[in-house]
Amino acid sequence: MSKVTPFLMFQGQAEEAMNCYVSLVEGSEIKRIVRYGPNEAGAEGSVMQASFSLKGQEILCIDSSMKHEFTFTPSFSLFVDCDTEEELDKLYAGLSEGGHDLMPLGDYGFSKKFGWFVDRFGVSWQLTLPHV
Repeated sequence: MSKVTPFLMFQGQAEEAMNCYVSLVEGSEIKRIVRYGPNEAGAEGSVMQASFSLKGQEILCIDSSMKHEFTFTPSFSLFVDCDTEEELDKLYAGLSEGGHDLMPLGDYGFSKKFGWFVDRFGVSWQLTLPHV
């Protein structure tokens, strides 16, 4: 086994989500996008396969070519250790916009500041400012 990579399956929002994430997380980039063409399984121009990195962590994603009733669950989340309170606040403001809180920003004892939320694309995030 060479590595384990998170994989996110969207229903038409993969590119919008990637653009949002890499614009907010410094040192991040979209690495590759392969799109569906005409007469292929997915909607033409949607994301067949893509990869992006957030602070060096590679993440794969697609736009599902099939409609399904399930979506993301908060039991799997992207966990981010922030270096500063300003970084945490900036990420929280940008990523949580249009989403909803699971644990609003606060001091829960295990970190200086912590927030757990679902973003507007359905992906769950945990942001923490560890005690130093």
